[in-house]
Amino acid sequence: MADKKSPASGWPIVQGDYHTGDANSPVAVITMGSHLDETAICAAGAALAGSCKTENLGIEKIVANIISNPNIRFVLLCGTEVKGHLSGQSIDAMHKNGVEGGKIVGSGGAIPFLENLTAEHIKRFQEQVEIVNIMESEDIGQISAKINELKAKDPGAFDADPIVIQISDDAGGSGAGATVASANPQFLEIEKRLDAIEKKIEFTDAEIAMRVGRKIGRDIGILYGLVAGCIAFMVILMLLPQLLM
Repeated sequence: MADKKSPASGWPIVQGDYHTGDANSPVAVITMGSHLDETAICAAGAALAGSCKTENLGIEKIVANIISNPNIRFVLLCGTEVKGHLSGQSIDAMHKNGVEGGKIVGSGGAIPFLENLTAEHIKRFQEQVEIVNIMESEDIGQISAKINELKAKDPGAFDADPIVIQISDDAGGSGAGATVASANPQFLEIEKRLDAIEKKIEFTDAEIAMRVGRKIGRDIGILYGLVAGCIAFMVILMLLPQLLM
């Protein structure tokens, strides 16, 4: 059995939109913008399962909860990418390229600035975990199979103590991300517009699905009516000779 370590006291140390499972599991699952059955994902063997919808604070919370638990050695990216924010691509870029001037190198997100993470935190994340990318998959069976595959490759706990980070939701913090946002207020405006666009897209998708459902229901009703009419017509034709006698 792989060696394990105790995570930081009170792990997971940062609250967020996620569920927790076995703290000794080597796998953390990030479902990006999808709303999946995170309880089922944890039951399949994940230490942590939750979404990440922003390429700044969302990523900071993930890093904080991972490097405070040395047992986590794989980060499994799945679910659908978040439009505009590109949080999945940003996590992958941060792991591969790091951060310069507070900005994730190679991120395609609108505001990929991290104000609560230091170079030490980023390096620890890069060294502790391997990124496994099956993004766009929302199939719980496929995700569960990948979790089991990664658990079978568990190298044991990372050989260092947990690192605890204090994450602030205050956009007025003193880090690099706050400096950029203060110097360029348009970044905050862009983020607000992206959130508004994302909500409109979700509403539009729901409206389209509703309209398609209504159309299918109407078409099925018409089809049933035609079938019933044909059956009635055939019955009349069969009975007509007897009625005319």
